[in-house]
Amino acid sequence: MELNLLSFLFSVILISLSGVMMPGPVFAVTVAKGYKSKTAGALIALGHGVIEFPLMFLIYFGFAQLFTSSVQKIVGFTGGLILLYMGFQMFRTVKNSSEEPSEGSAHSSIVAGILTTCANPYFFLWWITVGASLIMNSMIFGFSGFLIFTFTHWFCDLSWDTFVSFTVFKSKKFWNRKMQQAVFGFCFITLSAFGIWFIISSLAL
Repeated sequence: MELNLLSFLFSVILISLSGVMMPGPVFAVTVAKGYKSKTAGALIALGHGVIEFPLMFLIYFGFAQLFTSSVQKIVGFTGGLILLYMGFQMFRTVKNSSEEPSEGSAHSSIVAGILTTCANPYFFLWWITVGASLIMNSMIFGFSGFLIFTFTHWFCDLSWDTFVSFTVFKSKKFWNRKMQQAVFGFCFITLSAFGIWFIISSLAL
């Protein structure tokens, strides 16, 4: 039983990291926030967890069916608008090359984690498909197995986001102005592209 649990958790880590490490809205804001704070990634992961933990418990208790097509449309369209707004804010940073990216606060990093998570309808779709399957497998080991699963999955988010922001923060002294513009330009393009994609996808549902 113990070996089976360890094997299950190993699969959780591999599957979780494969999703976490994919470039997306959360990654983009982690890079942007990491420019001024090495702890931004941990705070963004905390904001991500504010949405993710309740969702995992809802799925565990059988409420996955609440995520209907209509809800997907609303989440996708609204989320797309949010990401476009965040992309516009990033564009201002790129355009004003003489302007240092604002440091913000711990609160703003947590909010960024919450917003980029809520804005992504595919985050919810992943949880009611792949995530729900992992949760069902965790039930083999009882409620304690589910709790271990939730922490293991979120710890993957925490580890990767912290690594990204820490790496950006420590390497920024090697950035010149063009490098800074290129990085924040990437963040702008990522957020805007996902925003447009979410809006178009929601209208096609």
